[in-house]
Amino acid sequence: MVSTKDNSTLLKNNSLRRLMVARVSTNFAYQMLTIAIGWQMYSLTKSAFYLGLVGLVQFLPMLFLSLFVGHASDRYDRRKIITLSQTIQSLFILILAFGSFSGWITKERFLLIIFLIAVAHSFEGPPMQALLPNIVSREVFPRASALMSSVSEFAVIVGPAVGGILYSFGPTLIYALVGTLYLTSGTLISQISIKKEEFKPEPASIKSLFAGISFIKSKPIILGAISLDLFAVLFGGATALLPIYASSILMIGSFGLGVLRSAPAIGALLMSAYLAKNPLKHNVGKTMFTAVIFFGISTIVFALSKSVIISFLALFVLGASDVISVVIRSTLVQLETPDNMRGRVSSVNMIFIGTSNQLGEFESGTTAALFGTVNAAFIGGIGTIIVVLLWMKLFPSILHVDKFQTSKP
Repeated sequence: MVSTKDNSTLLKNNSLRRLMVARVSTNFAYQMLTIAIGWQMYSLTKSAFYLGLVGLVQFLPMLFLSLFVGHASDRYDRRKIITLSQTIQSLFILILAFGSFSGWITKERFLLIIFLIAVAHSFEGPPMQALLPNIVSREVFPRASALMSSVSEFAVIVGPAVGGILYSFGPTLIYALVGTLYLTSGTLISQISIKKEEFKPEPASIKSLFAGISFIKSKPIILGAISLDLFAVLFGGATALLPIYASSILMIGSFGLGVLRSAPAIGALLMSAYLAKNPLKHNVGKTMFTAVIFFGISTIVFALSKSVIISFLALFVLGASDVISVVIRSTLVQLETPDNMRGRVSSVNMIFIGTSNQLGEFESGTTAALFGTVNAAFIGGIGTIIVVLLWMKLFPSILHVDKFQTSKP
């Protein structure tokens, strides 16, 4: 067991503390932004399909830009890229605040601004993922990753509830606060000191641009881990339908939506705090598969529930199981990747994550429009479990992963 003293020693790292506060700020902001965007779009359109379009316009920039961002992350200062990205996101979010206040927001303009925010956001993910290994040693990385997840999930818990409350006063206040938090995060990131491994950057070429894909293809464990997340969450994206559940099925309003949004984060916070104190030492691969199966089961329970309490508990389990998968996947990817490749590998990972999250929202919204909200969520949960069983056959090497690799690849 890892003691609390061990975590206190980690927190003496000033750069790690700045990164943690920055991540808390952006997670808090992003959760409020998600609440406001989802509720405002549903208020404007009363359409599950348009909720799905929100996910699609967030996914497309990530799909087309992530490889270029990853290439840049391995050649230039990752801190500057993140800072610029978050500053631009803040600008467009403040424009959204002004548009909501002045009343000229339509569904078309709304989607356009969300798209521009997503373009800026696509420059944040790969360098942010690659930053932690430049701050802490390989030996403590699994614990640092779990600790980072733990403090980040605190913001994910508070953010939706605060967003739900603030939305009762209209979206303008939320957007103004979110824009300020993104500026704060960018400032903190710019002040981080990093220990980047010395290497000679590859000449810019098509080959180096796609090197992240080639590297992942050569590593079945990494390919299996991130593709599992892609397809499992793609089918299990029931959280995209929460505005409909809160408004039309559970009848709990915008504050209730915030509470439901907080449920996965509460489960994730408690689980990540546990993992920070008790890092996984054995049966890493089997644990990841088991966690994703529980993700699918909890999605099914949520889909069929007509009770707020049962829905909350199902989402709680969903969040707890998801964070186990996230910590294992991120640790496997970062520890098995050399520093001069982390930006490009992280960019491919971000495409997979974006596909599972944003494209998953589009899939859920489209399926709900075709088959109904409850049926869409139920089918998604079943699909997640089928994917896990299939991946256990396709990537047996993951089942045999017992420990994390703490020596250099």
